[in-house]
Amino acid sequence: MKRRDLFKAAAAVAGTSALARPALAQSTPSITWRLASSYPKSLDTLYGACTVFSSAVSEATDGKFKIQVFAAGEIVPALQVADAVGAGTVEMGQTASYFYIGKDTAFAFGTALPWGLNSRQQSAWLYRAGGLDLLNEFYARHGLYGLPLGNTGTQMGGWFRREIRNRADLSGLKMRIGGLGGNVLQKLGVVPQQIGAGDIYPALEKGTIDAAEFVGPYDDEKLGLAKIAPYYHYPAFWEGGAELSLFISLAKWNELPSSYQSIVRTAAQATGHDMQARYDALNPQALRRVVAAGAQLKPLPLDVLKASYKISHDMYREMSEKNPSFKKIYDHQRAFQKDSQTWVAISDLNYDYLVSTAIQQKWEND
Repeated sequence: MKRRDLFKAAAAVAGTSALARPALAQSTPSITWRLASSYPKSLDTLYGACTVFSSAVSEATDGKFKIQVFAAGEIVPALQVADAVGAGTVEMGQTASYFYIGKDTAFAFGTALPWGLNSRQQSAWLYRAGGLDLLNEFYARHGLYGLPLGNTGTQMGGWFRREIRNRADLSGLKMRIGGLGGNVLQKLGVVPQQIGAGDIYPALEKGTIDAAEFVGPYDDEKLGLAKIAPYYHYPAFWEGGAELSLFISLAKWNELPSSYQSIVRTAAQATGHDMQARYDALNPQALRRVVAAGAQLKPLPLDVLKASYKISHDMYREMSEKNPSFKKIYDHQRAFQKDSQTWVAISDLNYDYLVSTAIQQKWEND
């Protein structure tokens, strides 16, 4: 079965109970919405998720619910998508929630916290542990209804003009970085810059910034970052499982028929699975290409990692004291992480280590 058919079948099943009502025509009105993305069309993983999602919704409603997708800057600047949705300028937006921590630090949870959850834990916390309900309680204060729309998996630490050998090498470094990771690195001497995807390359090329992190090999290659900064550090401790957000005007969401709400939820969840699968399939090939082209893979120094862990958790305590919304969500997510990590350490961590060791040491030849 083709992917589009899977989306249509899943979304149709989700809406079956509502669509079976006698007033069928009234429950399936013709609607056209606009969706503004924070990403350029060249990023077929991020922007592409919007087209996968909009197609799934259209197919499941026989074309009655159409969602027009617009790239960053076509209607709304990349870093103002959530504001536009909350204000009703557009009905929907695809963005990274942590772009808006300047409005409220609790927006960070919709994407990722430094030293936070990995992608599987994010999914479990959001869908099965009450995380999404907590987020929507918070988002409602900003006129938003939120749904996850994909995860990048653990990201790379970024591209640097010079190698980072120790904590001192970060002093005065101007770096493009999103979310609370910038707050942490700032305490290590970095000058963080929040820049939209389409503006990263020219900023790095002109020397406005000295380093930039974005996602991982596939997207980073498309942005051309390896052409300017040869040192590719890993991992991004600030994005162990970065989630993308679909923000919907809360007023418009409440006007939707329940059948359409079910279809939107199901299409968003299916799109999220598709995004993670694309990254896991595309990143290995892209990593080989950028390394062959001269990228130098370097782990972040241990003193940077250890310092960042302490700084992060000191920062969370301070933010919790100042912001009740942050504290409520953080306490919930942190408790989940501690419980989840007990299992992950026994299962995935051990298995992945063993498989990597077996491949590297060629156990099949023993």
